[in-house]
Amino acid sequence: MKQPEIDWSNLSFSYLKTDFNVRCTYKDGKWGEIEVSDSEYIPLHIAASCLHYGQEAFEGLKAFRGKDGKVRVFRMEENARRFIRSAEGLKMQPMPEEIFCEMVRKVVKLNERFIPPYGTGASLYIRPLEIGISPRVGVSPASEYLVIMLVTPVGPYFKEGFKPTKVCISREYDRVAPKGTGSIKAGGNYGASLVAGEKAHELGYSVMLYLDPKEKKYIDECGAANFFGIKGNSYVTPASESILPSITNKSLRQLAKDMGMTVEERHVPLEELASFEEIAACGTAAVCSPVSEIDDLDTGDKYIISATGEAGPVTTALYNKIRAIQYGEEPDTHGWCEVIE
Repeated sequence: MKQPEIDWSNLSFSYLKTDFNVRCTYKDGKWGEIEVSDSEYIPLHIAASCLHYGQEAFEGLKAFRGKDGKVRVFRMEENARRFIRSAEGLKMQPMPEEIFCEMVRKVVKLNERFIPPYGTGASLYIRPLEIGISPRVGVSPASEYLVIMLVTPVGPYFKEGFKPTKVCISREYDRVAPKGTGSIKAGGNYGASLVAGEKAHELGYSVMLYLDPKEKKYIDECGAANFFGIKGNSYVTPASESILPSITNKSLRQLAKDMGMTVEERHVPLEELASFEEIAACGTAAVCSPVSEIDDLDTGDKYIISATGEAGPVTTALYNKIRAIQYGEEPDTHGWCEVIE
């Protein structure tokens, strides 16, 4: 198998063409066969419901080449279940878990030469996407759906890697509406965050830390990732119906428990930021992204989390632990990884 000419250790988190993607269509009341394509394009009706009424949801998961040479996919079934919840939230046809997992296995095997070597810190990012493809000019759900899975090798989400970054708060922006689509992985949530995200970048911050969209009193999402804070022996993360349930956060909570920590899922008041010893964002793309400072652009308040500019010991331990499991360096005691033969 000819290996691609890629500088694996210097990959950014961006799209790079691979050999194949896989597709499956829901039509006439049933899911069809999984199809393999080498095209990067989709033939799509100009009135497709995904284009006009936002019937679109996606997922993100990764495959890792381990220390033993084996390829592992992390928590695939959890992504399949969240994909189902997203489809239901947008009145789309949910893809059964077994088809989702079969598509993941197939697209990883087909693009095996693009899985980065062990030791490079890179991984193969898997992006499942579901769209409504029926022509609709009246507001109504589609009757036909297309699921596509593409893959691309990626490096760290933030160019700094596992280094603390500064984030900011502004009450001028909401990521989602109360009781809206915040808890599902819909593309519209991310489109709605672009203005705030670019504003943060312009001001020299990595992301915008959102407050709850109803009262503006509690911590919500940290850019496109979940928030967690360390206080004493407690791992604290917001409980909110407008936050996407992060599979990485769920995994970190279990690892924190394994380390003997108390896990708290609850409202996190803004003023509590000052009491955290460590703060980080977490998600599939970034894994853990430590936060060094939070600046409130409206009040001028500054919360210094890491005066040294280094990640805290608990966040570092959690990050190293989850990565060790993903790369096969430590036992997968919770059965989170599937080896792709």
